[in-house]
Amino acid sequence: MTENRAALPVKDSKYFISRELSWLNFALRVLELTASPDLPLLEKVKFAGIMGMLHDEFAMKRLGGLRNIKRRKPNKVLDGGRTPGEEIIACREELRQQSDKVGRLVESHLRPAMNQAGIALLDYENLDVEQRRYADRFYRDAVEPILTPLAVDASHPFPFISNLGLNVAVTGEGKKSGRGKFVRLKIPANRPRWVKLPAAGASSQVAVPLEQVVAANVCRFFPDWKKLKTYFFRVIRAAKDNPWERLDVDEHEQELQPGCIIGMVTAELTYRKFAGVTLLQVSEDMPENLQLWLASQLQMDPDDIIAIKGLLATADLMKFNVEGRSDLRDPPFTPTPHPRLADPAMDDPETFFQEIRAGDILVHLPYQCFDTSVLRFIRYAASDPKVLAIKLTIYRTSKDSPIMQALMEAAGRGKQVVVLVEITARFDEAPNIAWGKKLERAGVHVVYGMERLKTHVKLAMVIREEQSGIRRYVHVSTGNYNVQTAKVYEDLGILSCNRLLGENVAALFNELTGGVSSHGYDMLMVAPHNLRERFVELIHREVAHARGGRSCGIFAKMNQLQDCDMIRELYMASSAGVPIELNIRGLCCLRAGVPGLSDNIRVYSTIGRFLEHSRIYRFENGGDPEFFIGSADWMRRNLNRRMETIVPVVDSILKVQLDEILNILKKDNCSAWDMHPDGSYRRRVPAKGEEKRSAHEMFMRRATGA
Repeated sequence: MTENRAALPVKDSKYFISRELSWLNFALRVLELTASPDLPLLEKVKFAGIMGMLHDEFAMKRLGGLRNIKRRKPNKVLDGGRTPGEEIIACREELRQQSDKVGRLVESHLRPAMNQAGIALLDYENLDVEQRRYADRFYRDAVEPILTPLAVDASHPFPFISNLGLNVAVTGEGKKSGRGKFVRLKIPANRPRWVKLPAAGASSQVAVPLEQVVAANVCRFFPDWKKLKTYFFRVIRAAKDNPWERLDVDEHEQELQPGCIIGMVTAELTYRKFAGVTLLQVSEDMPENLQLWLASQLQMDPDDIIAIKGLLATADLMKFNVEGRSDLRDPPFTPTPHPRLADPAMDDPETFFQEIRAGDILVHLPYQCFDTSVLRFIRYAASDPKVLAIKLTIYRTSKDSPIMQALMEAAGRGKQVVVLVEITARFDEAPNIAWGKKLERAGVHVVYGMERLKTHVKLAMVIREEQSGIRRYVHVSTGNYNVQTAKVYEDLGILSCNRLLGENVAALFNELTGGVSSHGYDMLMVAPHNLRERFVELIHREVAHARGGRSCGIFAKMNQLQDCDMIRELYMASSAGVPIELNIRGLCCLRAGVPGLSDNIRVYSTIGRFLEHSRIYRFENGGDPEFFIGSADWMRRNLNRRMETIVPVVDSILKVQLDEILNILKKDNCSAWDMHPDGSYRRRVPAKGEEKRSAHEMFMRRATGA
């Protein structure tokens, strides 16, 4: 196998797809979903907003990271065979094409359809007299007082342009001097982006973009200008690599000095505000000479300018609130309690913990209720006098988290409460720091992550004193302890009091809080200790079964697949005859179905109403299948530079339930995209006369018994 591994170079695009372009291919699938004729209109608007968010995130994280590599190692060959400069050019072109498609979708399809449906998002120039009067009055009363025009001239240097802010560029000439002038106005983020106006005609709701209202009234600032014109622009800046997760180096290459992690993360947040520009979005009508002048003032590459047709900052479409109009949304879905937790007797903590003792419980979110399972588990732990201690990891959580409230109440009752708050969770650093300080004030023992290793594990443990002695109850999850995302993210979690699992989780918490590495993870697979090695062993075992003529196969469901060593192992398993199915929502650097390389590998992506987020790993094992769930994808960062956990599923009933989940995903014929050998994806469509089967719809019917 060593010789075969050497024959598959990472830096060859024949074997590995570019991480960045695969990421953008995921965005393209979301865009295709947005254009689906059978998707309700307001769901399309939401997904168009998601596209804007994805593009912003890509420009901040991936383009920013590539620029860092190009600056330090310009000749480095990346996975997929390109240098950083070549990769930036390829990504820039794909991003430009996608931005154009999003713009045309919003302007030519969504806004006309919204108007026809009576929820018009109009341009200022199309407002009637009464609507203009209302918009202008809103501007004078609620917007103009907080605007600050910033001129650029001999006395005023070019102002700093903040990340993701929407701006109006005002140009003109002095009436007397005839000299050209430029002023920048920042659209205030504390005003509504979509200004609601009095409805008219058949419309039940009318709104206009705030920047257009500002532009229409900007002449009030400049009564002595002539040839006044306005244009819109927006700057996207790099998000610095997480200090423990440098994009282009292995962990042994890092040269960071130990120090206060809170101070380090705070410095990162400051950096993010002032980081270099990765993208400049401008309105399509902005003259080229003004675009180039802005680029020079921002000290950026002019090639990183993207002219946008229609609205800028389309991520704000996710905030386009419409009252009522259920006819334009997905039918409402209410999660159902898990069958074993639905009895009214579960309102008693003793009965609830007794049910966990009766056997492991697999909770499938968002189809089964988070509040009556995971949240109840934490709340009961906080109030039950038999509970002595609670330990939990927080990676991302909600603003008004009832879990955090329960933990603070538990500490107030004298219980030992320990929370690991990962404050390097990208884009959640500030709220996580705030939660950590609030927990500390309530008497909770707070740990702010581990040095050099981001903590991505999703674990909770409750220690309870019972008649038979001390017992550990654990929750092992694929998702975060977040009541909001639990409604829209597909995730799995196991409630268990398995003795060995409890001991392993306790040892892991001791490592997370005490910094003492444990070598006793018999049941847990833990990165960076044994997770990669255990997965490789499982793959090799399937190869041995294939060569021995026994039943074999690998099914892996994850968010992303990028680790080149794991991809090599999968290629070798495929060559040995192991059938492999990979359900990967996002980026995938493996090429599926390539003759002589990956003939036996099938890759598909499920995208729909809910965000696929769970990780499931199934190994056929000669006819005695083994299942695993947990927090880790097969990414280099997950395997090498993070604390991650994967747990084997030992309960036979849970194994059957996981098989049912995987089979439903396989049967999807309308919200799954199949990868082709060239790396492109094609959406599945029902055959003629075939019933439409959406995995998410099937899961909802399964949960409700419909």
